[in-house]
Amino acid sequence: MQSGKALADLYCRGQYLSLAIAGLLALGGCIAAPTSPRPEQRAPVVQPKPIEPSAENKALASYYASVQQNLLTQGLLRIDGGGPDTPFSKRDIVNNFIKIGVFSEFDFVDGTFQGRGGESVVRRYSEPVRLMLDFAPAITEANRSEITSTTQQYLGRLASVTNHPIRLDQKDPNFLVAILDIDSMKTYVPKLQAFAPGLEASFAKRMLALDRPDHCVVYTFNDPATPAKIYKSVALIRAEHPKLLREKCLHEEIAQGMGLVNDSPRARPSIFNDDDEFAYLTSHDELLLKILYDPRLPLGATPQQARPVVEVIASELLGGES
Repeated sequence: MQSGKALADLYCRGQYLSLAIAGLLALGGCIAAPTSPRPEQRAPVVQPKPIEPSAENKALASYYASVQQNLLTQGLLRIDGGGPDTPFSKRDIVNNFIKIGVFSEFDFVDGTFQGRGGESVVRRYSEPVRLMLDFAPAITEANRSEITSTTQQYLGRLASVTNHPIRLDQKDPNFLVAILDIDSMKTYVPKLQAFAPGLEASFAKRMLALDRPDHCVVYTFNDPATPAKIYKSVALIRAEHPKLLREKCLHEEIAQGMGLVNDSPRARPSIFNDDDEFAYLTSHDELLLKILYDPRLPLGATPQQARPVVEVIASELLGGES
């Protein structure tokens, strides 16, 4: 960051330049900043007209509101992170990490993703994570501000947990989180291709073709030179979600985009479980992220290679508990 004096010098030079263009002469020193016009001289601020959601958009918003309410009625979407009713041991952490961090959720077969993923390798970002939020046009400025603030706080938590740089960056991102309604998904292929050059339009269309039960999804792209390095990630989140479902998607997809790509029905308390019991990243999940970004865990390690290292790290994190 430039010092205050440097910024002041730049401002002065900018003032001299603008005055010179106007044909005036500045006589030494820094010129005072121009005063604001009186209220009656100011041009009226024209607020953009809100975009009216389509009937399909409204129907989905109503549907997901009912989904959230049904989950809450069942005692799901917990925000407490677990407690006495959700104990876990070192053995649980080791087994859950191997399943979630060193197995894949899907196989790509005949141009489609099929839910029969098998053994994979340890994958994570090596470069700082620079995350960009992109919003459907119909999302209001108030909602954008709220989502941005929530995401900023969550990224701070992830950076602290992993000891890996992760921040918002709208100019040079390597992680795109697109919060899209059904209308904007239909026209979003060019933006995906701009973010990931070389991405085929047909594949981008498949990425955006979410079925109604699909609340959100994340895709990770490997570094061509080092396949175990995550090069870029794309998370797609439905804008029609009510607040809690949307935040659940943000927590889960950003964490999965950092390398914990699989789910496990045995992981508890965890967001890496399709049962929707928990809405937010839990203390159990933080341990998985700590292990993933521990430099002692080699990139590209298979489940068999990773397990003894994970055993050591988990023992340190849990104080030797079994």
